[in-house]
Amino acid sequence: MLKPLGDRIVLRVKKEEEKSVGGIVLTTSAQEKPSTAEVIAVGQGGRTHRGDVIAPSVAVGDIVVFEKFAGTEIKDGTDEFLIVREGDILAVVE
Repeated sequence: MLKPLGDRIVLRVKKEEEKSVGGIVLTTSAQEKPSTAEVIAVGQGGRTHRGDVIAPSVAVGDIVVFEKFAGTEIKDGTDEFLIVREGDILAVVE
């Protein structure tokens, strides 16, 4: 499993439907990148200029909304993850 450092967070992006509302199958290039994901792992948090740790605002298991082109995609075995900074997360879905 991946262990993020600093204010980074590992997300498992939720797969979106591959069909349009009208039932037309979309090609990969026409599909919009998903913007919701489940938090899989959380780093220890960011640091202030004095070195104090700021705890992250999200926890493992949270469903979050993130910026469209944020993060770095990575594979760990057969699983695909997205590593983002905490600042790229816009909201927690309740």
